[in-house]
Amino acid sequence: MSGLALLLAELDFEVSGCDMIHTSYIDKVLKEDVAVVLGHGSAHMDKFLPDLLIYSSAIPEDNAEIAAARSKGVAVAKRGEVLSWIFDSRRGIGIAGTHGKTTTSSMISMILDRAGFNPTLAIGGELCDIGVNAKLGRGNYMVAELDESDGSFEKFHPEISVITNIDWDHVNFYPTYESVLHAFTRYIDNMKEGGLLVYCAEDPGLSRLVAEGLVPDDSISYGWGNSWNWGAAQVQHKPGGGVTYSLLHDGKLLGEVELSISGEHNILNALAACAVSHKLGIPFSIVKKTLRDFRGAKRRLQHIGSFGGIDVYDDYGHHPREIAATLSALDRMFPGRRLVVAFQPHRFTRTKALYREFAEVLSKAGKLLLLPVYRADEDPIPGITSLLIADSLPESSRFMCSMAVSLENAAAQLEEICVEGDVVLTIGAGDVSLIGELLLARAKQAGIQAGCAIPVLAGGHLVDCHPFQRA
Repeated sequence: MSGLALLLAELDFEVSGCDMIHTSYIDKVLKEDVAVVLGHGSAHMDKFLPDLLIYSSAIPEDNAEIAAARSKGVAVAKRGEVLSWIFDSRRGIGIAGTHGKTTTSSMISMILDRAGFNPTLAIGGELCDIGVNAKLGRGNYMVAELDESDGSFEKFHPEISVITNIDWDHVNFYPTYESVLHAFTRYIDNMKEGGLLVYCAEDPGLSRLVAEGLVPDDSISYGWGNSWNWGAAQVQHKPGGGVTYSLLHDGKLLGEVELSISGEHNILNALAACAVSHKLGIPFSIVKKTLRDFRGAKRRLQHIGSFGGIDVYDDYGHHPREIAATLSALDRMFPGRRLVVAFQPHRFTRTKALYREFAEVLSKAGKLLLLPVYRADEDPIPGITSLLIADSLPESSRFMCSMAVSLENAAAQLEEICVEGDVVLTIGAGDVSLIGELLLARAKQAGIQAGCAIPVLAGGHLVDCHPFQRA
């Protein structure tokens, strides 16, 4: 919503908005003279006298502000619909898929920007390299992350469309996996005439659409090896972060690619960016350098800080497949180091549908801290709590799991259980990212420096007493 507000303001519309809490996103729109009030209420209609009220899918239809707008004859539209108006007026590059949209959109955006395309951007996360999640460009192209969570991606008509994968995630909107497949099929059919589809051939859902003849014959595929139009081979994971791989185009070696970010899922994301860039005629030298410099998007395996020989990372992953990819990346980055995970389930409906899968992937952690379910816009479902995940852990893994009642409690527990050499990961789509900040603040207050050692515990007993070094 903040990104759309920025785009509309740059298009010379008078924009105002509201939210329940003050965040960094509000600070960004305030700098662009977008008026913001806290809370939702019908009085906003009289305060701002809007011609159009735009709302996100997180806001229920019976919201008082929406009802007031309708009663006054003010036009009402969802975020995705308004964004599609801007997108369809340009040469749109749409990035869809259940996982990896933000990183793939960010990579493509940065490559186009460096290649002089000056694109318009609308991305779900904030780019570390650019510092914004949306901007109005002077060029003809627009790169947008398209959201399938509420079906709004079906309103877009891309000239180039990337689909990273198809998974059953937003169970509150899609009752079955089949309904998700049908939605992506309709999305593919909505491309502009002569449009190009770029898709991940490694994904089971997309492979099924290909087998059923639902993917255009001239589509571009990417994946591992030389079986696809774009492929990655000879992958090397760097300790501490980053990967290198050989880039193949139609089976021929194009060159070596180095990524500063980690994880095999990010190699696939980079392959999609390479395919789109090649279609647009961007030299490989620009693509290669941009991918090497790319630092990722915020909350995508983002390094928050360090203290006492402990590294703290944060990630937006809220689906078992995303969590598995993040844990795998950290395991390759820091072989031999214990991974301490603080996970906050997002939505009661998702927890109910996938708690067994969550337990399976989270059992790979060295230590697991479970927080209460982040409700988003949902009402609680009786019996659906984080305990479902804890009780579904393999018998051999239950000893390493504990529960936290709040963000502050989680930070306090992490401070107590973490030892030198640990890697802490906070993960989830709610406010779990605040735990890392709280943990670092507690360490700073205790005077523990980034390079200092802390007491190492084993079985509750001090086995290697390194003195605290005070700042």
